[in-house]
Amino acid sequence: MAKKILMVLTSHADLGNTGEKTGFWVEEFAAPYYAFIDAGAEVTLTSPDGGQPPIDPTSTLADFETDATKRYDNDSAAKTLMANTKILSEVNASDFDAVFYPGGHGPLWDLVDNDDSINLIENFIQQQKPVAAVCHASAAFLNIKDTDGNALVAGKKVTGFSNTEEAAVQLTDIVPFLVEDELIKKGGDYQKTDDWGVLALEDGLVITGQNPASSELAAKKLLTKLG
Repeated sequence: MAKKILMVLTSHADLGNTGEKTGFWVEEFAAPYYAFIDAGAEVTLTSPDGGQPPIDPTSTLADFETDATKRYDNDSAAKTLMANTKILSEVNASDFDAVFYPGGHGPLWDLVDNDDSINLIENFIQQQKPVAAVCHASAAFLNIKDTDGNALVAGKKVTGFSNTEEAAVQLTDIVPFLVEDELIKKGGDYQKTDDWGVLALEDGLVITGQNPASSELAAKKLLTKLG
C-alpha cells in the first residue's frame, strides 16, 4: 500500500503590517513533495481556508530556484493540486500515515493557534504517526500536547528557522515571534547548524528541519520513519 502523506500549507498572505506579501516558501513545499511522490507516496494538500495557498513572492525569485522549484514551475498536475487544497477542518489524521508542514513566514500567523491544526497534529501523535515540519512551520508544534498532556517539543531535539537567519532576512522585528526562542521556551532541545546549512532532526514521532535547504532531508527522514 502506498503511504498517504498530508501536507498542510498556510492561508496567510500578509507579512505583518509591512504591506509586503508572504505565504509558503516554494522550495519547502516542492522539495518534500517530490521526495514523497518519487518514493511512491500519495500526497494530499490542505490549508486553513482551502483552495490556493499564497506563495511567498520572494521564494519565486531566481536566487531561490532549485531543481525542485523548477520542476514545480513546469508541473501542471501539482499546480492543480495546489489550487484546490482541501479545507483543514475537513481532514482527519486517521486517513493518513504522516503529516508534513512546509514553512514560509505565513504559518507564524495562521498555523500556531489554529484549533484545527492543533487537533490534527495531536491526533497524529495519539495514533503514533509521525509529524514533520520545516523552517517557520516548526512553530505549528508550539501549542501541541503529547498524550501525557505535556508540550510535544519539551525535552525533544528540535530545529526551525534560527534567530540569526531571521536577522539575516531582516524580519526579526516584523514576525510575531522568533521560532528558535519559542521552541526553547516550550522546553525544546533546540539545535541549529550554520545559517542556510542543512539540518533535520528526528526525535520520536517529531521531525523538524531548520530552513529551506533542510526541506528535502526532513522529508527523507519522514519517509524512512514510515519505512
